[in-house]
Amino acid sequence: MITPPFLKAEDTVALVCTARKFFPEDAKPAIDLLESWGLNVKLGTTIGLDNFQLGGTDSERAADFQTQLDDENVKAIWCARGGYGTVRIIDALDFTNFKQHPKWIMGFSDVTVLHSQLNVERVASLHSIMPFTVPTAPEEVKETLRKALFGETISYIIPSKNYDVKGTASGELVGGNLSILYSLLGSKSAISTKDKILFIEDLDEYLYHIDRMMYNLKRNGYFENVKGIIVGSMTDMHDNEIPFGQNEVQIITDIAKEYHIPFAFDFPAGHQSDNRTLILGKHVDFEVNEKEIKLQFI
Repeated sequence: MITPPFLKAEDTVALVCTARKFFPEDAKPAIDLLESWGLNVKLGTTIGLDNFQLGGTDSERAADFQTQLDDENVKAIWCARGGYGTVRIIDALDFTNFKQHPKWIMGFSDVTVLHSQLNVERVASLHSIMPFTVPTAPEEVKETLRKALFGETISYIIPSKNYDVKGTASGELVGGNLSILYSLLGSKSAISTKDKILFIEDLDEYLYHIDRMMYNLKRNGYFENVKGIIVGSMTDMHDNEIPFGQNEVQIITDIAKEYHIPFAFDFPAGHQSDNRTLILGKHVDFEVNEKEIKLQFI
């Protein structure tokens, strides 16, 4: 696994749209944050483009992202917001030069398309807040991104719940948004979970959708050789008029329990204000005990 160089003062971070549109006036909180860390900011050409929901046409978004990938003065790329659209450009991107001169790519939600492709390319990336979510992110959450970018140690200890499954595991951390991982199955961007710790989270889904996606991952062998599962926020779940009969914890537990691995729920990452940075592609030690959930990046 290739770890991009950590940032230092005066390095440049590019802001781009790979999915939904984002405007320069909305970027100010993110720009102020990066500049407070001593970094320079470059706005990609897609910041301010308006193509219905998207930040520019597919070709415009692909061209902007490719420019930032190939610009050796840009040391990190921060995707402005999620939504939908990254999958429409992923096959137009060339990571050849990027792998020779890697840089951090940051974001969550729809950015899981990029995280997954980067894992296939064997380059680490950051599951983190985005410029769109900076205004609602607590200071301690922003600090986790700064630490990850500058190469400082990050680890997390949170209280465990009685429905977590206890145990310890070590492996490479992979994953992201469940709906995106589901949508990438069978494609060249699909990740391998063999001997890895899988992180999943989601937003605004029906409970039966969660069940269907989990069963599809199971049938594709996602859980057969995984070492552990971390479930982040499952935000704004919906049910039908006739209830599905299980909540998201019960759905995931019923599928995962046969594999006899540790798994934990309500980890502070995903579609919520407490969205702490995860280094995808990094080796972690994962422990769930009676009192705590521990995640240590090695």
